[in-house]
Amino acid sequence: MESRTKRRLSVAELDTLIRAALGAGVLTSNELADGFANAVWRLGLDDGREVVLKVGPPPGLRLLTYERHLLRTEAAVYELAGPAGLPLPALLHASFDDPALGGDHLILSALDGVPWNQVTLPPEDEEAVRYELGRHLARLHAIPGTGVFGYPHAGLTGPTWRDAFGAMTGALLGDAVHYATPLPAAVPEIAALIETASPALDEVVSPSLVHFDVWPGNVFLTRGPGAGSGRIQALIDHERAFWGDPLADFVTPTIFEEIRDDDPLVAGYLDAGGTLELTEAARTRVALYRVYLYLILLVENGPRQYPEESYARIRDLATRSLERSLADLRDT
Repeated sequence: MESRTKRRLSVAELDTLIRAALGAGVLTSNELADGFANAVWRLGLDDGREVVLKVGPPPGLRLLTYERHLLRTEAAVYELAGPAGLPLPALLHASFDDPALGGDHLILSALDGVPWNQVTLPPEDEEAVRYELGRHLARLHAIPGTGVFGYPHAGLTGPTWRDAFGAMTGALLGDAVHYATPLPAAVPEIAALIETASPALDEVVSPSLVHFDVWPGNVFLTRGPGAGSGRIQALIDHERAFWGDPLADFVTPTIFEEIRDDDPLVAGYLDAGGTLELTEAARTRVALYRVYLYLILLVENGPRQYPEESYARIRDLATRSLERSLADLRDT
């Protein structure tokens, strides 16, 4: 999607950047437009490799508070999750505060699969992918943390999950005020509902690595036909990751819906050693995480300025879903 946060680089600039990082020149370049925040290109190199270049937003552009150093968060996830066995592209190069570029960038190995949201699978294959995704999430959540909750690279952290989540939601509501984001309830009311429900967060006593953007566009599948087709090749776009409650990772794969006990995603998660109990307190936490997610979808239009024809449907879905989640918090 078009966004004001996406950098514009010429082929010559791409070639200079890649030569400095990998020692190879660019033969072909194709901008990948599906992402929302960073500019992304698939590049064919003169040494035969194909890579993906992700370039952070222009320096000086005001982003949402949690979006500070997005690519540093993503690089940290690659360093942690790759050795843990998660299916990921290879991180080939990372550069932060690059003086020539004026910002951050990552270079990743290119995938030959297809995003899950671009294919139609038979029901049994769809269930198999959801089951496999649940297993991968269990592996991600088993990565040990350092005791700090929240977004370390954005400076939104806390010694407890309640403290960190309060900092995260408080910053996002502050962004909503700054950008005058239309919301279905007043910011003070939303803040009060979150505060009233926040004791449910005290059940989370150790931080887990949470992707928090596992929608089908960020899940690559192997291409068919043949054995292994339709399986998960890689999970991508880890920049929204934080240290927190594993339950939060069930919000994006069920976006605009509900978590079902009979979802293969849940079965895969439990079979791989994950723990998931949808108690009343857990459902309150889910409502909090949905409020946070839908707020992100609405407030991020402030810095990004999406085209109306592309954004209208997402805005309407997020607004209605936020209304429902706020209602859930009022009923707790």
